[in-house]
Amino acid sequence: MLAAEKKNELEKNALNVREHIVNMSTHGGCFTGASLSCADILVYLYHDYLNIGPHNFKDPQRDYLFLSKGHDVPALYGMFVEKGWMTRDRLINNHLKSNDDIYWHPNRKVDGIEFHSGSLGHLPSVALGVAYDCKMKKQSNKIICIVGDGECDEGSVWEAMLVASAKKINNLTIVVDRNHFQANMATEDLIPLEPFADKFIAFGAEVRRIDGHDFAALHDAFSALPFHSEKPSVIICDTIRGKGLPSIEARADRWFCNFNDDEVTSLLKELHGAATTELVSETLIVR
Repeated sequence: MLAAEKKNELEKNALNVREHIVNMSTHGGCFTGASLSCADILVYLYHDYLNIGPHNFKDPQRDYLFLSKGHDVPALYGMFVEKGWMTRDRLINNHLKSNDDIYWHPNRKVDGIEFHSGSLGHLPSVALGVAYDCKMKKQSNKIICIVGDGECDEGSVWEAMLVASAKKINNLTIVVDRNHFQANMATEDLIPLEPFADKFIAFGAEVRRIDGHDFAALHDAFSALPFHSEKPSVIICDTIRGKGLPSIEARADRWFCNFNDDEVTSLLKELHGAATTELVSETLIVR
């Protein structure tokens, strides 16, 4: 059970991460809606589950997180700021600048990033390889790979699941950010994924489906890993694109956003519960 004090701490952390995402959504922009849907998952993992940090970035015994859904990196970098691994000034001032490596997808030159991503469907196989290596060495590392739901159109995701099942890789967990959108279209209007859990089960995984914005549900699911002693685990997290900003939630056109300064100011007010969001609702432009 997740204690109330811990839940409040996680919620405060998630609000801060969302603020970082909004602040990165200008002067070139970022994948705002997708990052907001993934924020709570990343906050829980780094705050309460994974053993990763500057003390062990290069330690073979560390836990691993692979962000295959690489365009969610604003949420990941926002979490790094909250952990104290990156300064807020660096994140805001150096985003998309030539003097740093902070841009639209993860880059291993940034401490805490395990692998480049952006080519969707790539990292489940990388995570599988790392998990297999750790298992052969009889290590206890936790291996997490976050994928998008639209990313699951890629055959490489399912190839990785087949191998993970065949080799009984029970230290690998695939986390699906199920926000029901793929770029600028609903997944079920493009290439339907449902019944989603059944597909992973058919490929040999043990699956749970939860509310990806509910920290108690996240805690219960991750605390129960591995779900099976001889199978990879899959956690499908139902989420909302743009979570935290009602004016852009669940909108196909709020995947990549490049807001002007006034729009960012209005969004930050909305994020913190301001009653008036007319500017956000009426004039936001995706560029």
